[in-house]
Amino acid sequence: MLNDIDRIAALIAGTLMVIGVFVALRGFRSSPPTAATGAGDPRPRTPSHLWNVPPRAPHFVGREDILLHLSARLEEENSPVLQALIGIGGVGKTTLAIEYAYRFRSFYDLVWWVGAEQAERVREQLAELAVAAGWAAHEDDISTALAAASQRLSASTRWLLIFDDAGSPESLREVLPGGPGHVVVTSRHRGWDSLAQVVPVGAFGRAESTALLLDRVPALTEPEADRLAGTLGDLPLAVAQAAGFLSTTGMPVTSYQEELDRNAGQVLGESVPGRIGGSLTATVTLAKQRLGEQDAAGLQMLELMAFLASDPVPVELFAAAAQVLPAPLSSAATSPFELHRLLGAISSYGLGQVLPNGFVMHRLTQLVLRGQLSEEQTARTRVTVATVLAAAVPDDPEDPAEWSFWALLLPHLLASELGGAYDPALGDTMLKTVRYLLRRGEFRGAERLAERVFHRWRAQLGAEHKQTLSAGQLLAEAHRRNGRYAEALESDRSTWEARRRLLGEEHLDTLASADGLAADLYALGRYDEAEHIDRSTHRLLRRALGQDHPQVLVSANNLARDLHALGRYDEARDLHEDVLTRRRRLLGDDHPDTLSSANNLALILSELGGREEAGTLMRDTFNRLRRILGEDHPDTLTSANNLARMLFTLGDVAGAMELDRDTFSRLRDILGEDHQSTLTSAGNLAGDLAALGDLEQARQLNEDTLARRRRVLGEDHPDTLASTDNLALNLYALGRYDQARALHEDALTRGRRLLGDDHPQVLIAANNLARDLAALGEWERAGQLDEDTLARRRRVLGEDHPDTLTSAFNLALVLTDLGRHEEAAALARNAHAALSRVLGDDHPVTLTVAEQLSETFQHPSGEDS
Repeated sequence: MLNDIDRIAALIAGTLMVIGVFVALRGFRSSPPTAATGAGDPRPRTPSHLWNVPPRAPHFVGREDILLHLSARLEEENSPVLQALIGIGGVGKTTLAIEYAYRFRSFYDLVWWVGAEQAERVREQLAELAVAAGWAAHEDDISTALAAASQRLSASTRWLLIFDDAGSPESLREVLPGGPGHVVVTSRHRGWDSLAQVVPVGAFGRAESTALLLDRVPALTEPEADRLAGTLGDLPLAVAQAAGFLSTTGMPVTSYQEELDRNAGQVLGESVPGRIGGSLTATVTLAKQRLGEQDAAGLQMLELMAFLASDPVPVELFAAAAQVLPAPLSSAATSPFELHRLLGAISSYGLGQVLPNGFVMHRLTQLVLRGQLSEEQTARTRVTVATVLAAAVPDDPEDPAEWSFWALLLPHLLASELGGAYDPALGDTMLKTVRYLLRRGEFRGAERLAERVFHRWRAQLGAEHKQTLSAGQLLAEAHRRNGRYAEALESDRSTWEARRRLLGEEHLDTLASADGLAADLYALGRYDEAEHIDRSTHRLLRRALGQDHPQVLVSANNLARDLHALGRYDEARDLHEDVLTRRRRLLGDDHPDTLSSANNLALILSELGGREEAGTLMRDTFNRLRRILGEDHPDTLTSANNLARMLFTLGDVAGAMELDRDTFSRLRDILGEDHQSTLTSAGNLAGDLAALGDLEQARQLNEDTLARRRRVLGEDHPDTLASTDNLALNLYALGRYDQARALHEDALTRGRRLLGDDHPQVLIAANNLARDLAALGEWERAGQLDEDTLARRRRVLGEDHPDTLTSAFNLALVLTDLGRHEEAAALARNAHAALSRVLGDDHPVTLTVAEQLSETFQHPSGEDS
């Protein structure tokens, strides 16, 4: 009877939330360079358009067999174009990958180098590629840039990506790009054969070792070079470092070998036949000793960098922390000239390399240097590194203007966190780092770091130490952001109970834990419990801090969120308006918290029928978020999703469909198919499909969404009930009225028990069940249900709310079936007039009502029935 209007009116009612992560596609194929051509033309005629490969070794020798083997593998049509150079540390995998890039540079339009030791940094560097290529803007967030890179790489062939010093395949599986280009990985991990063609890399042959030594140190005789290569175990890194040291210092090779014998040791973490380990350790030690003899500040810098990451160390790190550095390095750090001079000195001894974006020290060199320090020196150096990082990090990790510097510091903060015992100088800094990752939208990285910090601190400091509890609170937030609501609730409850016992009910830390606990309950659909905690927390915070304090405004926002979910729209609107006004005054129009409040207010205005005002606010909020945070930031995706719903309610179903399809695709790639934000977006897209007549595809999407929500959230979660209702609407539109009725009855029964008889979502289910009953000929029961729904909507939403007017027209249709024609016609005409006034004559709901009015309530002669 009323298929179109019921479907549209029910779909109008939903409001959604979204969040965001990048999942790369697989599939490898390309047209690679030939080995013969590449080997015959080591200096390319035409440089690549995009190139960030480190400088090639000026004295590269040998390895022709591996280079030819690698290029041949890439050429094979039946071979994956992901090749992994696998070997122990120090065998020259990195140098080999660089040489390959230079030799075959002319065959690629793009060659991009990615330092892959820390998985958290890979996404940043792929985002930098997107910016450098012009596929993304500098201010875009990481996920936006990654999506752009993935799209472009999948559509082109002439590119090479090199992931250097990768860990396990699992650490990169989600970010390895798909498409027909080439990927080369260097790694010590032996498990890459599950994902790539493995190219083993071993030590130098003796001829290669002696060739490198003789090239760098012409004064050496062949027997001397042979003996020295044997002492070094033909390990390429050790050979290169020894050659660099001898060529720089002019030290006699016999003295050098004597020093090696006196300082023999093993390369940390590796076991190589012969004396390879000892040789590398001795080489680094000699270089360090000579550096220290000439430059005390350089030695201090060297030892500090040994405890940072192997990623580029920005010079700004030392400049920003000059006041906490030990003398004489503290004095040098005040001068950019002196800082660069020190880096040049360190580089001259083969202990690192100066690159445009910072100073890089090989991880093995770092390990050897650390091993030269006593336990006391190690502890003291770690404290200094922690102090330096703490002094350098920006004060506010939630300020987007500081995120570029945070990105440079992140790998070194992570390296310091992995150092061992809790360091008071670094404690607050690590908490800031987790907050940065959360606000940047890097939820999985935030969760990994928070878990490491929390478990380490709990073991070292105790479960109820102040810092352990702070880490537990952030871990709960990370769980919640990743959709792990039960784990978040457990962590927040534990922290809240400990703080309440130790600090008291009204301590600010206790109240912060209460905020998190309420957020978990809300996410689990336990709105009454969340509202009870949030109301108490807001009252206590307001009394302690005043109405304008940021923490008070966060609490007020949370309370308004609960009221919205409970269907108490007027209260929610008043509170959201107050929070938005205060945030605009205190933080400015473009602050992320201000825009979050604007988004929330627009949602509630829409629920109350103020569609035009809500639409204007949503468009403005979306444009600001996209400019400030980037298109794939979770807050931006939330805004995009809400704007799409508003377009739908305003009658622009095609526009809603376009935006919803894009949002759903991003969320699925970023968060995965089972995340609740992704499933909410899927429900929205299904609504668009149904409204545009693609009922079968909508049904399939709704069935999948409902199955996933039942499995993840359970039968009684409000989101599960919403998905149940959406699927039932599809079945109704397909004429499967019995199935639709069964689902709607189940949703209504559960909804009444969970949310109460007057909740707007429950009234949607009641309205839809009445339509099923009418279609099945049960007009008396349908009329009773419609009358009850109309009365409740008039009381809860008001006379002119679109949902109320839809209920009135539905009741009119049932009254017609019951033979009450005059009463039905008057009710129908009044509903149509009101809808024209509220939504406009051209709105799809108004047009559908007008068509039904003409067909049902007019005789062929045009007279009223």
